[in-house]
Amino acid sequence: MRYRVRHITTYTYGAPVSLCYNMAHLLPRDTHNQRCLNQRVQINPPPVYRNEGEDYFGNQTFYFSIQEAHKKLVIDVLSDFEIFPIDLTMWQQNNTTTCGQLRANLKMPMTPQMRMAKEFLMDSSQIRRSEELKAYAQSTFSDDKPLIKAALEFTHKIFTEFKFDPSTTTVATPLEQVLKQRSGVCQDFAHLAIGCLRSVGIPARYISGYLETLPPPGQEKLVGADASHAWFSIFVPELGWVEFDPTNDVMPNDQHIVTAWGRDYADVTPLQGVIFEGGGSQQLAVSVDVKRLL
Repeated sequence: MRYRVRHITTYTYGAPVSLCYNMAHLLPRDTHNQRCLNQRVQINPPPVYRNEGEDYFGNQTFYFSIQEAHKKLVIDVLSDFEIFPIDLTMWQQNNTTTCGQLRANLKMPMTPQMRMAKEFLMDSSQIRRSEELKAYAQSTFSDDKPLIKAALEFTHKIFTEFKFDPSTTTVATPLEQVLKQRSGVCQDFAHLAIGCLRSVGIPARYISGYLETLPPPGQEKLVGADASHAWFSIFVPELGWVEFDPTNDVMPNDQHIVTAWGRDYADVTPLQGVIFEGGGSQQLAVSVDVKRLL
């Protein structure tokens, strides 16, 4: 399956900004089943400096600096890529690693992959382990339960017990509040799942990207109506990192497009930076289009 993603980010400032430095996570990365074909980044006003690279997690990044006064900043990213479907049924049926076996292996990791996975057991800037989160997940991840089966059950648990409601949370809402109010958005559900998993000794990481959405039958898809998406993955020794989407109660396959992954949202913020001499109030507008090419 081939896709084209266009992501336009527009900042409008109340007062002219004289200088800005920025780093963006907006370029989809290559994965075991995703390959980037080509990409284009247009920035207005044109930057005096720009450079692409990789961060600690291997995500594609680009840096840029604008040194002329501007009241509007537009970052227009166009990416084409190909996704190859995975036989998820085979994974579910053939993998018998239990939660208890994984926890035991993590105590004495014998492979580089296992040692690297332990990093995703620790607290991060937006996710803290807690007894409350542990209590919510503990029965699902019992020692004798197969790991993928438990993760599927937990994904379904969040999907059925939580309501998607953008008005109830912000990027700073604590996980305990999300758990209490049983509502939020995809970022909250991914963070909640990761916090619970780490609290019961299962390595989990945050994934940002896009999801192909389709309009109702008989209706045309609106331009710019798509949005960024978030989900999580867990480490399974024989398979590597396996993904789960609690917002939609699925294992991502060929309709989920990975941009970046890290410990939590703070590691993969789409755009971050600093501005000088101006800014004042600012307005952010984001337009995302995910188009299937083949």
